[in-house]
Amino acid sequence: MFQSLLTRRYLTSKVMPLLASAAVMLSVAMELITWSVMGGFLEQLIQSGRTLMGDIEISRPQRGFPDYKELMALLEEDEMIEAASPTIDAYGLVKLNAQQVTTCRIKGIDPESFDRVTGYYNTLYWTPRDEALPRDKERKDPRLDPAKHEALGQLQKLGENLDGIDLDTGSDRPQAVLGIEVFGKRGLRTPEGFVMDFPTFLPGFDVTLNVLPIDTSGGFLEPVARKLQIGNEFSSNIYEIDSQTIYVPLDVLQDMLKMDEAEKVDTSGRVEFVYDDNGNPIGTKPRETVGVVPAKVTSVLVRAAGDNIPLEDLRARVEEIYERFAAGNEDMPLLGSVNVYTWEDRNATLIGAIRKETALVLFIFGIISMTSVFLVLAIFWSMISERTKDIGILRALGASGPGVAWFWVRYGLVIGTVGSVLGIGLGYVVITNINAIHDWMSSALGIAIWDPSVYYFAEIPEEMNLTKTLIIGAAGIVSCGLGALIPAWRAASMDPVRALRFE
Repeated sequence: MFQSLLTRRYLTSKVMPLLASAAVMLSVAMELITWSVMGGFLEQLIQSGRTLMGDIEISRPQRGFPDYKELMALLEEDEMIEAASPTIDAYGLVKLNAQQVTTCRIKGIDPESFDRVTGYYNTLYWTPRDEALPRDKERKDPRLDPAKHEALGQLQKLGENLDGIDLDTGSDRPQAVLGIEVFGKRGLRTPEGFVMDFPTFLPGFDVTLNVLPIDTSGGFLEPVARKLQIGNEFSSNIYEIDSQTIYVPLDVLQDMLKMDEAEKVDTSGRVEFVYDDNGNPIGTKPRETVGVVPAKVTSVLVRAAGDNIPLEDLRARVEEIYERFAAGNEDMPLLGSVNVYTWEDRNATLIGAIRKETALVLFIFGIISMTSVFLVLAIFWSMISERTKDIGILRALGASGPGVAWFWVRYGLVIGTVGSVLGIGLGYVVITNINAIHDWMSSALGIAIWDPSVYYFAEIPEEMNLTKTLIIGAAGIVSCGLGALIPAWRAASMDPVRALRFE
């Protein structure tokens, strides 16, 4: 009984214990915010691989490989694989007008299968919305306007099919889907998280793509340009992807890169010239067609049939299927010329660096937070010196040494609990409003810490993890308990007679 009464009295009547609780609160909040933001950053980085390539990528850059449809059919027959999709990756110039020209990753896709592997349809930006974004309390998002839903529905279909009606002429033409940040909308995104339709609305405009094809020997051919209509834009919320990627129909990019199906001619023998009546050469005789060169792609993306399938097991199965397929097809390059990557492999360097950086920052902040241990130790040592006579009275009334020691340890745990609970509350408020706080700092103070071009993602991660919260909260409580151990031992070892005579 005396432990509860004295704990409550000391906690409410003394300023120093409240300061110790405040120190614990700030330490817990600091570590929780750091771990949540950096952990969320790492989680988004990991998921970015799946947004762009699914779980596994069979890749042969630039030169590509044929017979991908048969390979995909074989892959999708396996119980570990849910879907496969062909893609072509190329880099080139993208021109919107004379003033807006940028280099970009041009990705040829088959929209339907690409969606099954990566969730592409869900990234299309200009689509009708019924629910506002969490911070859009006034429903200012132009996608919420019912009067625009019909037009946005048409844009959604253009983005899903990558083919459709020219908005100016009404004729059919291929469509392109740009990343929402390709032509620099970063500064125009509102604090609520959406992009206004004016002056940043690009669907309906034409965009010109310029690529450099490569021949079978690895040499460069003449540059090829193609003008497409912008059917929609996509937003993966990953700045690195949204600012450097444009999706186009697979067959369009195959044609531009000379990777489409073509006649195979007999190149053996001498070249025979054709002459006019005056004996002047005017050309060569056409060579004999001996077959067809199949269309090629540079990669096939694969998605696992479930999230519980280990990536290494899936890669081994994909390699096994590819080797079996290549062994029976002389046109397919052998494994080794073709690489099989997991999405973790593609991001291994950056993921490893972020994991180490997160661990280092948490270690440093953990050392800083250990000051609460010494703060509690100093406060309790001082309080025990002041309360020596009180301790003597307790011992004289029959309180045991362990009982007195437990009182001070318990007192430390209570201080830690109060500080940890307040720290978790403060951390929750900051984390769930961190983008709003950052936007306010940018507009009011001119301080912009989070640059999407540096940190890859358009917004700061703002989700709390229960496990991390419990670990940090428990650490705050335990640290205060540890800080109370030495003063508690001192109080328990006091001689009652000397303590009562203490002045």
